[in-house]
Amino acid sequence: MTTQTAIPALDTPPTTRRKRKARRRPTLTLYTFLILAWLLLPIAVMILFGFNDTRSKVNFTWQGFTLNWYEHLFAIPNLTSALVNSLTIALIVAVVATLLGTPIGLALGRYRFRGRGSMNLLMFAAIAAPEIALGAALLSLFIVMGVPRGYWTVVIAHVAFCIPYVAITVRARMAGHDPTLEEAARDLGAGPWTAFRLVTLPMLLPGVASGALLCFALSIDNYVITSFNAGRTVTFPLWVYSASRTGVPPQVNVMGTLIFVGGLVIATANVLYSRRRPA
Repeated sequence: MTTQTAIPALDTPPTTRRKRKARRRPTLTLYTFLILAWLLLPIAVMILFGFNDTRSKVNFTWQGFTLNWYEHLFAIPNLTSALVNSLTIALIVAVVATLLGTPIGLALGRYRFRGRGSMNLLMFAAIAAPEIALGAALLSLFIVMGVPRGYWTVVIAHVAFCIPYVAITVRARMAGHDPTLEEAARDLGAGPWTAFRLVTLPMLLPGVASGALLCFALSIDNYVITSFNAGRTVTFPLWVYSASRTGVPPQVNVMGTLIFVGGLVIATANVLYSRRRPA
């Protein structure tokens, strides 16, 4: 008489898997909200103390609500000048780094050539390198070349720092690009430049815009590289650090809030624009 041995099922029943997922969902949701709250807490404190009715140089104790600091946002000339320097430098850096980094990202994502692997490694190495190393290296370069440090050495240093970020962002966007679309445009009679301008470039624009916004954000709050190459030029981060020894005025919180809100609005607009564009 032949006996049959029951073989246990290896696969988990779908009902059991759904129950496990249902148990994990509240835990993961709570964990996500806790991490987001922890990340946003410093920003919330900055926004809150921009409304603090403080009567001293120390803005660490809540003393009441006021809109006075928004009304007198530019009451400190040196702080206003430092903010203008940071904004104009960040704008120039975003434009120049995007113009220089986009062709690099396009070449890395589209073509195969000798040295492509080394170029990729160089881009990632530049991102992974400590800012203090890049700042010291650029300082040595400017000293050896006899270039006086100031506004434009900060621009050059920030451009060198931001180009890899643009290149990697555009390269990632280019990886999802279908080359047959441009080939179809060429088959329909479009020239190389027309096919690139009407087909490839619109698909790359979300990546290019993201790279430009990233450059702007990295430049406007950069302290380490700026401190090495600024000379007598004072930017917003440098001014805040120097003022922290005696007391940071509430206008700093207000300016930080406005910068944060402006960046949030631009980033949201970029996301909405990217969703409307074809992938």
